[in-house]
Amino acid sequence: MKKIISIFCLLLIVIACSAQKNTDDKLAMQFYDQKAYDKAVVYFDKLYDKIPDAYYKYYYKCLIETKDYLKAEKITKKQIKRNDGNVYLYVRLGNVYKLQGNLDKEKDQYNKAIKEVVAEQNNIFTLAHAFEDEELYDYAIEVYKKGRKQTADTYPYYYELAELYKKKGDLKAMVNEYLDAVEFRESELSSAQANLQQSLGYDEKNGGFNNPILKQELQKRIQKSPDKLIFSEFLIFLQTQQKDFDGAFIQSRAIDKREKEDGTRIMDLAKLCVSNENYIVAEKCYQYVIAKGKENGYYDFAIIERLNTKYLQLTTQTNSPLIEIEKLNLEIETALTHYGISNLSLSLLRKSALLKAYYLNQPKEAIKLLEDATSEYTFDKNAMAEIKLDLGDMHLLVGDIWDASLLYSQVEKDFKYEIVGQNAKFRNAKLSYYASDFKWAKSQCDVLKGSTTKTIANDALDLSLVITDAIGIDTNDAPLSMFAAADLLILQHKYEKALLKLDSINNLFTEHTLGDDIYYKKAEIFKLTNRYTEAAKMYANIVEFYPNELYGDDAMFKQAELYDRFLLDKEKAKVIYKDLLDNYPGSIYVVEARKRYRELRGDVVN
Repeated sequence: MKKIISIFCLLLIVIACSAQKNTDDKLAMQFYDQKAYDKAVVYFDKLYDKIPDAYYKYYYKCLIETKDYLKAEKITKKQIKRNDGNVYLYVRLGNVYKLQGNLDKEKDQYNKAIKEVVAEQNNIFTLAHAFEDEELYDYAIEVYKKGRKQTADTYPYYYELAELYKKKGDLKAMVNEYLDAVEFRESELSSAQANLQQSLGYDEKNGGFNNPILKQELQKRIQKSPDKLIFSEFLIFLQTQQKDFDGAFIQSRAIDKREKEDGTRIMDLAKLCVSNENYIVAEKCYQYVIAKGKENGYYDFAIIERLNTKYLQLTTQTNSPLIEIEKLNLEIETALTHYGISNLSLSLLRKSALLKAYYLNQPKEAIKLLEDATSEYTFDKNAMAEIKLDLGDMHLLVGDIWDASLLYSQVEKDFKYEIVGQNAKFRNAKLSYYASDFKWAKSQCDVLKGSTTKTIANDALDLSLVITDAIGIDTNDAPLSMFAAADLLILQHKYEKALLKLDSINNLFTEHTLGDDIYYKKAEIFKLTNRYTEAAKMYANIVEFYPNELYGDDAMFKQAELYDRFLLDKEKAKVIYKDLLDNYPGSIYVVEARKRYRELRGDVVN
């Protein structure tokens, strides 16, 4: 019986001690997390004596924070004896000496740690992180370099060293570590690029790294080792990110010649240039491939794409010289004669028709060109849909409204749930608007407001709002009918007639609600006819008299853009951009307006 009682008492003591330990542990960690180190240290003092390895780092931290450096030194030396080989503890001891003001002893401990560390990966990481925690980056770098000597062929610590150089602010050394990683193993290219984008700063709006060091170091390596193709490709990547397409072309051409390539990378660059609207460099690319000769596999494709690019260049800039349009059309017709009508040359066929219809005042010839082609050749369903949309637009141009509607309806029926079908549906809605069938036009636009294509959805929303605002509760749609007729005249390039029609609305209907719409349409006409000062005045009228209507922010941005790009009054443009940012903070133009405002203000934009 006495033995049972003794065992029971012993068990109670063990349970009580365990409970006390758990209580001490919880209180110690609670005070530690609250940074109440003076309270936590009391508990860790007892816990450390029982389980030194488990509680050392917490106890050490509390002693340092409460400035009990002698005790911190004592327990750290004890830990070093207990854990032979854990040389990171020398860093802790060195830190104690630093806090005591004994810099010689501090340095001795750090050097001892580096000397004694076994250059295995786990040991290297542990010691380097210990130095890094104390912001002793040079020592951490020395540790990794020691590790590199032992594992140069397997794990050379490029990324770890690069991060340390970044923390030190030595960006040149950081860049070279990443480039060394790429040279060590080319598959590291993507990782190196991602890290460099993050480390050097990346300007998404301007598409490039914010620091010139990377480009400089890449150029040095290319000069030193021209056979290392990976660095040339890295430089091309950097140049395209920075939209330095001229530089990218020069570098790509050099590789193409040196490696005796077939022009693939040049063609890829040309495509990228076109998507970024850099048509001049795109044409250089295509001309380079064409110069390779007819035997080259890209020869025919380059000829056709050069003409497509020239078309984009001339039709996206304001008022291209007629002589240039005529020259391009002649080149396209020559190519069509050479290649014939096929899927390869279809893009040229359509562009020739569009030039004739919209720039050379030959809409009937354009219609005949497309109709003859479709009667003689069989195109796939999607290509045929695009041709029908072109034909519909051209019939509208010459006033054949019902022929246009028939073509649009055919495409809409065949592609009901696809983008091209939604495009046709919107064209039909716009046609109903021209014909003053506003109820039908609005009902179709309301459906299209849910389009998956942002452009169609926005255009449909705008037209629906114009109709709603113009008619409202008033059943008199005569002003809107005249406005729609003026809109059609603009489409038909009959600009002076359109202006007269718009002015007549004000003369005949004194209480109409189309004031801002009329100013906006007039501005569009004036821009198309190079009358930029008059266009700016129209936008100014909207801002002054209709600031809270549909076109308020549009007018302010376009007015600023006119002063910025065409009237070349940068100070005026800067003021208007700033007004837009202040008055329309939710506008879709805010991002671009802020960018241009900062550039005009003189901020550094890389």
